[in-house]
Amino acid sequence: MEEKNCCCHATKERSEEEVKALINRLSRIEGQIRGIKGMVENDAYCIDVLTQTSAVSAAINSFQKELLATHIKTCVREDIREGKDETIDELVATLQKLMK
Repeated sequence: MEEKNCCCHATKERSEEEVKALINRLSRIEGQIRGIKGMVENDAYCIDVLTQTSAVSAAINSFQKELLATHIKTCVREDIREGKDETIDELVATLQKLMK
């Protein structure tokens, strides 16, 4: 068993394509945040700022959904096949945090 691939060890080996896609999403979110900061600095209308913060929230939710799906399809599946039932408890706890 390769420890670096097991999600229980706080690391995850990702393909170059997966890393690129995740970093691209995060870069877009980072740009949106910078845009909101600029709006506040330039006294933008509250509703316009709120509209942009809503877009950022949606982008973060989308990022989380993509990452969670990949986690389930790789780490969780692998751990269950290896009999590591504690991974299910970790997944349930994570879902509870995400659904607050």
